Amino acid sequence: MDIDSGVAGFQAANERAAQSASNIAQAQNDNVQARSSSTKVELEQAVQEAKPLTEELVNLRVAEHDAKAAAKVINTADEVLGSLIDTRV
Repeated sequence: MDIDSGVAGFQAANERAAQSASNIAQAQNDNVQARSSSTKVELEQAVQEAKPLTEELVNLRVAEHDAKAAAKVINTADEVLGSLIDTRV
């Protein structure tokens, strides 16, 4: 177990979550702008653009699980290191 790999995994999950959150916010902003105009074509386009929103929500959940897994790696590495130190003393 290596703490560095856990930290790297956690950082990657954080970046993925930030990107997904940014994409969701942008999609919401685009959706609000599309609703302010009342043309049928623009409303249909807004509906089509909402479909990738579900993919971003899934990516956000995956990032959450990745972060939890990385935190467990860090915790395990810490416990192993603590056990090694206790053994040597």
